Amino acid sequence: MSYITTKNEYIMVSGNRIAYRELGKGKSALPLVMLIHLAATLDNWDPKLLDLLSEKQHIIVLDLPGVGASEGKVAGTIPGMAEQAITIIQELGYEKINLLGLSMGGMIAQEIVRLNNELVNQLILAGTASRGGKEVDKVTGKTFRYMLKASLERVDPKRYIFYNHDEQGKLEAEKVLNRMNIRQDSYADKAMKVSAFLTQLKAIKRWGKSQSDDLRFITQPTLIVNGDNDMQVPTENSYDMHEKISGSQLIIYSNAGHGSIFQNADTFSKDVFTFLEV
Repeated sequence: MSYITTKNEYIMVSGNRIAYRELGKGKSALPLVMLIHLAATLDNWDPKLLDLLSEKQHIIVLDLPGVGASEGKVAGTIPGMAEQAITIIQELGYEKINLLGLSMGGMIAQEIVRLNNELVNQLILAGTASRGGKEVDKVTGKTFRYMLKASLERVDPKRYIFYNHDEQGKLEAEKVLNRMNIRQDSYADKAMKVSAFLTQLKAIKRWGKSQSDDLRFITQPTLIVNGDNDMQVPTENSYDMHEKISGSQLIIYSNAGHGSIFQNADTFSKDVFTFLEV
């Protein structure tokens, strides 16, 4: 089964109906739980990447409360979102997982490790930053600026948030966005609510203005990934996390930005397999 034709499944968690999707069940000893970026639902994962990963991994992606088809309210803080994610993962029946977080999802992933270190076996942080990282508190301004630019040009805001602003970046964005747009309405998640998006932005800004983190609590094998020109969450943050997390691995993809793992789906999936097999 391809991710583009994978429908939502649902589980009741704390009185709320929570949406999630699974691929490749039984392919790996532990599931790889993946947390998405700001303003995103289950439909914003690149289907090519998830199909590639599910060839060797049991993949679980989910909508946190208040996002997409999940009931409930978006937590007002990144640690609050982490608490929600932990509850969902445990309700799904897992005591140990591998965890991947993209952008805001990577921030949540760090807080999951802080709150429940034993839950996470191996950690992948993509296009993200530590608490108090460089320009994390500026994500709101950047997001609205890129949204305005995209609106004027009548293109998807992800064109400028996730990809380089040159002609090559345009081509790479079109490849990924076209893959996402193949999904038919009968397989679609519910749209992101504006109120939920604004709550997420406030949580990121609060997290970005918090005291800088030394990340000593992350003791798991950790893979850090980014593009060499991430304008949303500066690539410098990836180098910083690599220095702080003992024994971590760092991969920087050339000519790529915030959406490097989608742009480099073939290479990234192989890098994930290599990392998780260690």
